[in-house]
Amino acid sequence: MQDKRFARTLLLFKEDGFAKLQNASVLLLGVGGVGGFALDCLYRVGIGKICIVDYDCFDETNKNRQIGAFEGVGRKKVEVLSQKYPGIIALDSKVTQEFIDNFDFNAYDVVIDAIDDMGAKIALALKIVNKESQKIHKPYLLSSTGSAKKIDPGQIQFAPIWKSYGDKFARKFREGLKKQGFKGDFMVVFSPEEPKCKELGSFSGVTGSFGLRLASEAIALILKKE
Repeated sequence: MQDKRFARTLLLFKEDGFAKLQNASVLLLGVGGVGGFALDCLYRVGIGKICIVDYDCFDETNKNRQIGAFEGVGRKKVEVLSQKYPGIIALDSKVTQEFIDNFDFNAYDVVIDAIDDMGAKIALALKIVNKESQKIHKPYLLSSTGSAKKIDPGQIQFAPIWKSYGDKFARKFREGLKKQGFKGDFMVVFSPEEPKCKELGSFSGVTGSFGLRLASEAIALILKKE
């Protein structure tokens, strides 16, 4: 390989594994403190098709945890990140019920939910995780719960949504799914660490670790594909 960008990646994943990564497609919803680090990991490892969706702009308060914030204040996140990571697909859109109803999620192997809007997260699970999708395992849904107010990445866990615990955001997520009669299951990243403040304080050691864990789990799923 003339391009040495992936030389170290090939040493770890070998030709067969790297080919799977190059042929894979990942949809990333939300590119803030969690999603930005997930994007960075997916891009560096060589995922062939990455689509990011976000509607927000970077502001000064994002600089403590979001990739692209230093150079991108006042600009759309998807615009800044598409320049930072050439070749990705960037959609400037809010993840609404209309977006979820009309988007072709089956075009992707893995969907990573790194959005904060609870209604959208529930609607996304209802759309993607149904009996048919669980049968064919495409796409997989991986979701983030609450990463704010915490400082210890060592407490981060990855488990089915129904086995998440100790996090208020995750509890609201589970309750919302139950109210909608959701019977499926999907994996989430969460932390049972006690909140360290009442406000939405944040630390990139935790938010970034959430994103890296989601990306790593997506990569593991892709490598398991036949």
